[in-house]
Amino acid sequence: MITLFGKPGCHLCEDAREVIARVAAELGEPWEERDITLSEQDTRMYWDQIPVTLIDGVQHDFWRVDETRLRRALTGRPHVS
Repeated sequence: MITLFGKPGCHLCEDAREVIARVAAELGEPWEERDITLSEQDTRMYWDQIPVTLIDGVQHDFWRVDETRLRRALTGRPHVS
């Protein structure tokens, strides 16, 4: 599962969303987006790093999503049946 933490009006978040949507679709990976402004905890944790990308709950990237690195991380991890 890929999770993107961002907020409305964030141009880096829009760029990250495009990359994640493309890679997730190609690999058949589920993904979700969370708006940090809806949670005080998420705002505290991620405000100065957005967009933040998690893979299976573990932080993978912040500020920018590198498509090659994301794809490599997703194809190289063990899959749970």
